[in-house]
Amino acid sequence: MELLFLGEPMIEFNQTTPDGPYVQGFGGDTSNAAIAAARQGASVGYLGATGADVFGDLFDGLWRGERVDTRAVLRMEDAPTGLYFVTHGPQGHVFSYRRAGSASSRYGVRHLPHDLLKQAKVLHVSAISQAISDVACDGVFEAIDIVRKAGGLVSYDTNLRLKLWPLARARAVIEATAAMADIVLPGLDDARLLTGLETAGEIADHYLALGARHVALTLGADGVLYANRDTRERIAPHVVEAVDATGAGDAFDGAFLAELLATGDGVAAARHANAAAALAVCGYGAVAPLPHRADVLALLEKEKGN
Repeated sequence: MELLFLGEPMIEFNQTTPDGPYVQGFGGDTSNAAIAAARQGASVGYLGATGADVFGDLFDGLWRGERVDTRAVLRMEDAPTGLYFVTHGPQGHVFSYRRAGSASSRYGVRHLPHDLLKQAKVLHVSAISQAISDVACDGVFEAIDIVRKAGGLVSYDTNLRLKLWPLARARAVIEATAAMADIVLPGLDDARLLTGLETAGEIADHYLALGARHVALTLGADGVLYANRDTRERIAPHVVEAVDATGAGDAFDGAFLAELLATGDGVAAARHANAAAALAVCGYGAVAPLPHRADVLALLEKEKGN
């Protein structure tokens, strides 16, 4: 397993029309990103926990079908798999969560598979996992420490969810974690709140100064800014018929990491991930629209021809 993803898998119920039925799907930012990376051809494993319930069974089937290694996923008898609901309206999509006491919130230091972490080329974690409980937060920091000591790289999505924790604590924890990461994958709106900086260039400089080797700052409808210590490039967005942005950031994360491992080229990885994220908003749900590698390459080739 070249890529390990640690985090909170969640069952999704997505309302496809304002008054319509809810369709069951899958979510959780790092699980989505793991599947996105696997669909780009990377060797992927997942760390975390689900309940010993029907929803945990569904995840097990999903991951196996997507070629995501599940040997380190725990099934907890005394804790459920987390759930969330997505509704859509004039202001976009709205999430409602049922995660209190979930298996993921109880997954911590004592559950970590040290041997697998030591073998990973890249560990990807998210600030959401740090926000759901102190136990989970401690687990993230310990996993990072194990990987770094073994010579692996750490990737970090600064995903900010203010319903889960106050901004002051989020800033402190996320800043400390970003300083331990080799790859930082923030979104512009979150990064503005977390850093107090306004422009994309200032934010990229901030995370590079903390020690990141690669910063890929997603800019929503304005594309992506990729930066490392030697270069930076603004990557334009793709024009698509967007219907649901639920998993766009996760698609970007997984595709970026897969392409970075494959090529070693951060700019190329950001271009590839930018196209993957564009395709991911063309369908409903977090997982179903995640594109495969051939789809991403086809979009890039089409754009090149234009």
